[in-house]
Amino acid sequence: MTVQDKSVAISHWLERFAEAVDRSDSAEAAALFAETSYWRDLVAFTWNIVTFENRNAIADMLKARLGDVRPRSFAVEGGDGWFTFETEVGRGRGHLRLKDGKAWTFFTALTELKGFEEKAGFTRELGAEHGAIRNRVTWTDRRHADAGLGLVRQPFVLIVGGGQGGMGLGARLKRLGVPALIVDRHPRPGDAWRKRYKSLCLHDPVWYDHLPYLPFPEHWPVYTPKDKMGDWLEAYAKVMELDYWSSATCKHAAWDGVKREWAVEVEREGRPVTLRPKHLVLATGMSGFPEVPRFPGADRFKGTQHHSSRHAGGEGWTGKRCVVVGSNNSAHDIAADLWEHGADVTLLQRSPTLVARSETLSRIGRPLYSEDAVRAGITTEIADFTAASWPFALQPAAAKPVTSQMKKDDAEFYARLAAAGFLLSFGEDETGIGQMYMRRGSGYYIDVGASDLIADGRIKLRSGVEVDHLTETAIVLKDGSELPADLVVYATGYGSMNQWAAALISQDVADRVGKCWGLGSGTAKDPGPWEGELRNMWKPTAQEGLWFHGGNLAQSRHYSRYLALQLKARLEGLATPVYGRGPVHHRV
Repeated sequence: MTVQDKSVAISHWLERFAEAVDRSDSAEAAALFAETSYWRDLVAFTWNIVTFENRNAIADMLKARLGDVRPRSFAVEGGDGWFTFETEVGRGRGHLRLKDGKAWTFFTALTELKGFEEKAGFTRELGAEHGAIRNRVTWTDRRHADAGLGLVRQPFVLIVGGGQGGMGLGARLKRLGVPALIVDRHPRPGDAWRKRYKSLCLHDPVWYDHLPYLPFPEHWPVYTPKDKMGDWLEAYAKVMELDYWSSATCKHAAWDGVKREWAVEVEREGRPVTLRPKHLVLATGMSGFPEVPRFPGADRFKGTQHHSSRHAGGEGWTGKRCVVVGSNNSAHDIAADLWEHGADVTLLQRSPTLVARSETLSRIGRPLYSEDAVRAGITTEIADFTAASWPFALQPAAAKPVTSQMKKDDAEFYARLAAAGFLLSFGEDETGIGQMYMRRGSGYYIDVGASDLIADGRIKLRSGVEVDHLTETAIVLKDGSELPADLVVYATGYGSMNQWAAALISQDVADRVGKCWGLGSGTAKDPGPWEGELRNMWKPTAQEGLWFHGGNLAQSRHYSRYLALQLKARLEGLATPVYGRGPVHHRV
C-alpha cells in the first residue's frame, strides 16, 4: 500500500468512526476494530491511563463513555496515522494503525482542556502593567507571595519530591494555573544529583532527557554529568518560577474524608508546618527505600559498609580492597569509580544481568531520540507521542528483533564478558532492556565503560554465588571462599515506590493502593494480572487524592502532561468519572 493509499484508508476509517460515535452507536464503532485490537487511552475518553484489548472491551468502554465524552471534529494530521479530535471538555491527539481495513491499534490522548488552555504564543501574558498604578503589585511581589505558598494560602496540589519528576509536573501545573507546592528535603534543587559519586552521569542521551517546555541547548553534551544536571535543575526551578521549598521534609500525611483534603506535616528548616492540599503527589522517583541485605556477621565487620545511595565516591579508597555487591547500573558505576581511584575492586554478581552498550542502545534502541531524528523533523513531542501510541502488549514482539540485532552487532563485546565469567541475560523472553525496565525497573546495566574493566580483569568478578556471612575483615561466600574487604558497597536496589505511601501515610493505604510500577508480564515467573499499563502511575489510585509520578526523564516529561490535566480538571470542578480502574482484562 502506498503512502497515499494508506492516508486515504485512514481518512475513510476515521470518517466512519466519527459518524458512529456521533450517533452514540458503540456497537457500530466497535465493529470497526479488529477482533484482536488495542485502544490505549490517556485521559481523553476515560479520565484514566488504560489500554483496552479486544473488540468487546472497546465496545464496553464506548457504551459507557460516549454520552459524556461526545467525541467529534476528527481530522487527519499528516499521512502517517495521526489525527486530532475534540471531546466535550478538551482537545486531543490520536493515532491509528490499520490491519486489513480494521483498527489494529488506536491511541487517544488529551492534550488540553477547553477554556483552560496554557497561555503561550499569541496568548502569552503581557507581564508588565503599563500606566500609573497605585499600590502596584510587581512580578517580584508575586514571586515573594508564591514563595510563601502553604503559609499564606494552601496549595491545591502538594508534590513530595523535588527532582526532575516533581519539577516537570510543577512546571506543567504552573502553566495551567494550578496552585502547587514542591517540597524537597535537600538544601538546593538538584542536590539529589550533586550528592552522588563524582563519576555519575545520565546513561540516556540528551535527546531523550529534555524537561517540559525548556529543552537542553544544542551544545549540551550527549551524556550529562551529574553536577551539570543538578545545576540545570536548579536553573529550571528558577526560570519556570516553581513554588519550591528546599530543606523541607514531609513527615506524615493523613486524608480527611469529610473535608476531602490532606493534612500534611512538613518540617521546613527545622520548623513544623501543616499543609492542607486537596491532592498529594508522591514524585519520589520510581523506587522506594534502599534495600540493604541483612547478612549474618554484618555487625562484626570492622570495615566500612553502606548502600550505593550513600556512596560519595572513590576518593580515599586508593589501595583498599573494595567489594561491590550487585551488578546493575549503580554497581558497575561505583566499581568503575573505585577502580579509577586506585582501589582493588571485586564485583559480586549474584544473578544474570542484562548489559546494553550505550552507543548501541542510542543507535538502534531509541531511533526516535537522536540527532538524526531531530534533523528529520522528529521533535521530542512527536517522539513522545509515537512511543506512547504503541500498546505495551505489542512492545515485546517489537523489542525482540532489536535485542537480536544488538546481540549480533556487539557479539565480540558479549563474548569477552562471558569469557570473564559474567552472567548475561537479555530478558526473560529475549525482549531486552526496555521491557526489563518496564516490568522490574532493575536487572540491567547501560555500559559506559565498566564492562571493559570487567572483561579485562581490571575489575575482579565473582559471579553466580551468594553471600553466606561477613567476618571482621571479609565476605564469606556460600562456596566457602572469602573476599577480603575494607569497603562493602551494597548496590542491591530499592523497594517498591509505594513504600513511600506506607511511611508517609499508612501501611493500610499502601496495601489498598497496591503495587506501583511494573506491567505484570503475563509470563510464568510473573503471571499477572496483566494490566496493560504501569501500575498506579500518573492516574487515579484506590486512595482519593493520592497520585504517583516518576520514571525516567522521558516518562516524567510526557506523562506529567496527563497528570497535570487530571489535576487541573479537578481544580476547575469538571466531572472526571474514571473508567477502567484496575485491571481491565487478565492474561493466561
